[in-house]
Amino acid sequence: MGHMDHFSAGWVTPVLSYLMACVGSALGLRCTVRALETDGTSKRNWLLLASFAIGSGIWTMHFVAMMGFGVEGTPIRYDVPLTVLSLVIAIAVVSAGVFTAGYGRSRVMSVALGGLGTGLGVAAMHYTGMAALNLHGSVDYDPLLVAASVVIAVVAATAALTLTLIVRGPVLAAVAALVMGLAVSSMHYTAMYAVGVNLAPSSSELPGATATEFLFPLAVVLGSFLFLTSAYVALSPTGKRAESVAAELLREVELSTATATATATAPTSATTATA
Repeated sequence: MGHMDHFSAGWVTPVLSYLMACVGSALGLRCTVRALETDGTSKRNWLLLASFAIGSGIWTMHFVAMMGFGVEGTPIRYDVPLTVLSLVIAIAVVSAGVFTAGYGRSRVMSVALGGLGTGLGVAAMHYTGMAALNLHGSVDYDPLLVAASVVIAVVAATAALTLTLIVRGPVLAAVAALVMGLAVSSMHYTAMYAVGVNLAPSSSELPGATATEFLFPLAVVLGSFLFLTSAYVALSPTGKRAESVAAELLREVELSTATATATATAPTSATTATA
């Protein structure tokens, strides 16, 4: 059995990975709320953005944390196609959960199904990403801890959607993002403690890319996307604000019309009075 170190880079990777999970969750949950304030194409676009945010956020969290993972006695490489597939799976499965929460008629059922889909998306991403792991040996899992990791992901994702979509408020929105970030991180490390490595020493070169060669650049790109999109969402008007702006514009148009009408009729009235 190979000795595993989940914190080979110290506390930098778990703290940074948790931060990325919170940013992705906050952005995704906020976009979901925006979607509920709109209809049509705008609603669909907000839900798509929410799916990308949560999916890329949990993917970035996972592989930032994996940069601190090491096994004594073997190098580690990552299968590039499988690693990319794990990102696609994360976005696709989370999208199913988010769209269910956004379009469902029953808010309670929507949150329940949305939390299930989002939690399963987190789990599917994690275990697909772990399947991309190449090392000199084999990887097995403790079934009970695997089940526990999936339950953690589903329950916490449902709790985050509940705080976001049913109980409104900026403080609870922040709490929801922290809960979702904690869900992803807790699920990751629970699942990692389910891992067992049986070493098979070899001098052959492992296929795949190192974390520095592939994961770090992609994580930086996705992280930049999350932070930039967060700024866009923060600066864009909410549905209520947009409605108030539209109402104000309508009042200005009505006032301008009334003024123009009064101006146009004033000379006529004056002429009549003179006559």
